[in-house]
Amino acid sequence: MALIAGEPGVGKSRMVYELIASLSPHAGTLIGQADPGALGRPFELLLDALDGAAPDAAADLQAAIADPAVGPVERLRAGLDAVRATDPAVVVFEDLHWADSESVALFERLGDLPGHRLLVGTYRPGEVDRRNPAADLLTRMERRYPVTYVRLERLSLDDTSALLTAMTGRRPPYRAAVALQNRTGGNPFFLEELVKAAGGGELDLRKLSMDPLPWNLADTLRRQLDELDHTQERVIEAAAVLGRKVPFDLLAVVTGLAEDDLIEVLRELVRRGLLVELGDDEFGFRHALAREAISDQLLGRQRRRLHELAFETLAAADDSDVALIAHHAKGAGRYDDMVAAVRRGVQKYLHIGSTYQALQLAEMGLAEVPDDVELLAAAARSAWLVGLLDDSHRYAKMCLRNAVTADERSRALRLLARVAWESGRREEMASLTDRLSDTIEELPDSEERAAAMAAIAQSYMLRDLTEPALRWADQAVVLAERLKLPDIRITALVEKGSALVNDPAQVDTGRALLREVADDAEKAGVWLAKARAINNLLSTPYPLSADEQRDLLEHMRTAAERAGFDALAVAAYFQGRASLAIQDGDLNAAIDAIDDGRRRDQGVLRTSQGEDYHGAFRAGLALEAGDVDLAASISARLMENLSAQSKGRTGLNGLVFHVACRQGDRGAAERALSEVLAAAVGRKMWGDLLHDLVSAGLFARIEPARLRQLRANMGGSAENWLDLVDAQLAEAERQPATALPRYQRAMLADDLPAAVRGTAHVGAARCLLALGRRDEAVALLEPATRLLERWGGWRVAELTELRDLLGARPSARDSDSQLTPRELEVARLLAEGLTNAELARRLFISPRTAAVHVSNILSKLGVSSRTQVAEKLPAGR
Repeated sequence: MALIAGEPGVGKSRMVYELIASLSPHAGTLIGQADPGALGRPFELLLDALDGAAPDAAADLQAAIADPAVGPVERLRAGLDAVRATDPAVVVFEDLHWADSESVALFERLGDLPGHRLLVGTYRPGEVDRRNPAADLLTRMERRYPVTYVRLERLSLDDTSALLTAMTGRRPPYRAAVALQNRTGGNPFFLEELVKAAGGGELDLRKLSMDPLPWNLADTLRRQLDELDHTQERVIEAAAVLGRKVPFDLLAVVTGLAEDDLIEVLRELVRRGLLVELGDDEFGFRHALAREAISDQLLGRQRRRLHELAFETLAAADDSDVALIAHHAKGAGRYDDMVAAVRRGVQKYLHIGSTYQALQLAEMGLAEVPDDVELLAAAARSAWLVGLLDDSHRYAKMCLRNAVTADERSRALRLLARVAWESGRREEMASLTDRLSDTIEELPDSEERAAAMAAIAQSYMLRDLTEPALRWADQAVVLAERLKLPDIRITALVEKGSALVNDPAQVDTGRALLREVADDAEKAGVWLAKARAINNLLSTPYPLSADEQRDLLEHMRTAAERAGFDALAVAAYFQGRASLAIQDGDLNAAIDAIDDGRRRDQGVLRTSQGEDYHGAFRAGLALEAGDVDLAASISARLMENLSAQSKGRTGLNGLVFHVACRQGDRGAAERALSEVLAAAVGRKMWGDLLHDLVSAGLFARIEPARLRQLRANMGGSAENWLDLVDAQLAEAERQPATALPRYQRAMLADDLPAAVRGTAHVGAARCLLALGRRDEAVALLEPATRLLERWGGWRVAELTELRDLLGARPSARDSDSQLTPRELEVARLLAEGLTNAELARRLFISPRTAAVHVSNILSKLGVSSRTQVAEKLPAGR
């Protein structure tokens, strides 16, 4: 038995029909649908289910069920006999909240019938009161049978984005997704109706989020008011105008109702599901569309009068929400009051980290005063923090265009330089930094001058120009200390520490400074500086335990959330989670973390990776898993979406090189290597990237001498990465005696990820074999297998090849034992002949994750085809 609960439109019926669609065509089903007003028709649900579905053998029973002259007990027995005669695998009673008492009783008794079947009931919890026949059903059934309860909730913002992607074929812009999420309240039926009304095709989702409601949806929503009395209707109309969250006291003033009377009305409106209690003394509509539909039918004068009353009430109070004051001032046509409230509200929201709300409020003010430099700067900063880089760039450009003073120009240039970096436009960032440096000469010793110095330090730091970064950071610190500006001093120290960790000779000093300034930032409440300090600390090779890294990562996320900086609170956080999984040697967990981050970031433009902050990282994991096609598609999209100025980035050129190598395209790999070497001039290359590139180059049989040119650009890398890369190159040059001690040092390096140490074990074993020390080579198989047991792709393939060379391939049972529990589950399904798509559906995972599992299984079992998997799994396992 399963009971599916949820509000109208949330997907109860859709879930049932998706279930039925997945069944064998030979599995019988009975589906009965209750209707409003069906309470007077006994056994209506069963009769509806049997109509047209019952075989001839049940025809007499069906007539008996419908015959009012037959007693209720006999009719109930006939109903049970009819179900037994049709022998369905699934019986569904839809909308039990409208069901008659006889149908409810029958549904309960169906559990006593012999045989195997699934009974499913759906209902709306908000419409089951104590007078309803289904009211006691839930309790009674739980006592008699094992029941599975499924409560369907409204869609989150991530779910709304995913549904829009499925319906339109492309990811929605962040703003459109947020607007449609707020408008529909996450109700999938409402969302589908809006999209359908737009006619499909190339939808403008931004426009869709503001279009008038389709008549059928508006009519459906307004019909909820049909049974309200005059007082209830007056309250619901006032609530529709007053906003998304309506304070009780404000509603009382606007409606003129006494407290007790208003409580009674609100209780009834909540019971009917029209309103919900959002918090202490705050109410709102269950769906914003219902509020919209009700507000639209009011006269303009009615709306302005209600807004005027609300504005005057809120303006007279000391603790009113400034954004609400601005909203009602606008609705009342009091635009000067609206702009004044917007100015106060934007600063308040930025201070508490509600950056998207700050942006919306700033844009409300800019609709009235479009050239206001203060609001343009606030809008640009808010959009940057929330990750809307195009909007941030547009507002910062407008701010610069309208700037009159040097102070205003400096503020705009600071924002433009940061956004240029986030968007991958390094040359533009350098040019803007030069202009900012010139503008500083016009500024007196002031807060803006100190902030501009810190911004210039940041620009040089981000471009790996350590010396000028340190010089400007020190100047900013000195000025901030003299002017007693602790927030700017902390920010400047973050830039200094981040620049120091870029210099191998000063990395320890930089780490210590970043730790210290992170603590100072927390004490001062400078949350953005704390988040950036921790992020930059974690971004350097650092000998920390997994628990320490995890703790720092959570602190970074908390600080970034308090600052409203989504790029660190979401994107960088999930990359950190993936990095921890990599360190632990769990490839699937790393992929899951990155995919989770990508899903949460849908539609938001992020940093210098272009449209997909996680793209290069995800492509690297795909290459590790052996999914070269996915890596190639991500690489092509990233390169296509980047500007010409950004295509010299080492990391992305390295990705193109890596993909070409794994595809076996020697010519493309050679061309890409030339691009990598050109881009690497004067820039650092971390050890993990260099190891990946050298490994790929050796796979593609690029000359080791050519790859050694990469080795010259290994600034900032830990000694253990140097050992590993030198070992790989020495082995490729047929110098096993030189390579072996370097591999052995890398084997013991705890700061290297588990899978990388596994590769070092494999390399060392190959060298031992080449030196005639076979027994020592065999001894390394077991630790290599353990380190690579949750990995896959080329690293595991190298291990398998080594086993072949040593003649030590594992037995079937040994091979089986290498698989993780999840991989064993997938392997058994593979042995049954399931495709990747079927695996994904069966295990509730994505097809790409299924492909990764399959790749890992083939590598670990040492087989080349899916059909061979069954031979490696002993019977009964």
